[in-house]
Amino acid sequence: MAEEWGARGVLAFVMTGAGLLLIWTADAAAAGRLKRNQVAGIRVAATLASEEAWRAAHVRARRPTIYGGAACIVGGLVALVPVPMPAVLIGLLVSTAAILGFVLYGARVGVVAARDAAD
Repeated sequence: MAEEWGARGVLAFVMTGAGLLLIWTADAAAAGRLKRNQVAGIRVAATLASEEAWRAAHVRARRPTIYGGAACIVGGLVALVPVPMPAVLIGLLVSTAAILGFVLYGARVGVVAARDAAD
């Protein structure tokens, strides 16, 4: 039982940390504090073409990416709910699907914004 709660704690810590990092990255890139790079942000040819394209993409992708970060935090907190482990795993799968959906949507609208900025 203690091992299960230890694993739940690690899962909650990692998911919450990842969610906070995702939110910070989305906000920093949209605000211009995170410049073009090869590590964080929407890194495709259209967004890396110029600073204007990078910024336009991240301004447009900010909200859905923040929602993805929030879904990640919620997924981490689900691990701490005292329910059977299968219920926790279902909650994590749902939150992971939400994260993926929000982040991919943000990337898509960001790429469109970057292409529009290039025109």
